[in-house]
Amino acid sequence: MHVIFSTALARALIALALRDATPLARAQAMSAAAKPDDTLPDNFPGLAKAAGEPQLPGLTIVYLHPLGNPADANRWENIIVHRTEGPEGSAKSLAMAQAKNPSKRGVTLWVESDGTVYWSTAENAIPTHGDGANRNDNKYIDNSKTHGRVVKTNSIGVEFVGNYPDVAKPASPAQVQAWLLLVRFLQERYDIPAERIYAHNWIDYKDRRYCEGCELATLARALAYRPGQTAQQ
Repeated sequence: MHVIFSTALARALIALALRDATPLARAQAMSAAAKPDDTLPDNFPGLAKAAGEPQLPGLTIVYLHPLGNPADANRWENIIVHRTEGPEGSAKSLAMAQAKNPSKRGVTLWVESDGTVYWSTAENAIPTHGDGANRNDNKYIDNSKTHGRVVKTNSIGVEFVGNYPDVAKPASPAQVQAWLLLVRFLQERYDIPAERIYAHNWIDYKDRRYCEGCELATLARALAYRPGQTAQQ
């Protein structure tokens, strides 16, 4: 069964194009856009829990390290969305560098501008990402639930490349399409609810020029995917 992206993706891309809108307007537009018209494959829960190099229709994952049994993975409780502030075409090299030194500053998954996902490290490796969940001003979300809690040891990181030299450049259409599938794959594999998906800017004090990961995290939350309960959504 193939995955179809039509109205939902179009709405998402329109929302991502609202670069000059206020942060609130952009978040509201992303929430309105996140009404998927796609169908996950019937065996999606099994694929998400599989060992080896599982692939989903419509999503390309290059595994630099094959997956094992999810029960043996680190206890991932959160997903954090990052932007590299790096150029298009850099995801593979960054993922390979991460694979050689899993604990270096970086993340587990890197997403190229063409939507290709690079899985860089073993599931029990803990890359250094985030700044310790130091935000406590409730600017974007209720930080009483994240301050000092959503950290590298319990959060799997996903990094989207391509916003250099313009940090405010939105994710590409292919990245958005890949993300709509990838985030649900991660949620299903590690039993992560939608409310535990975070933009880097929501939990850490980051670059004031833009809100890192905010549109993508908003879109993922609006999907309202329920791991273990949603066979097709």
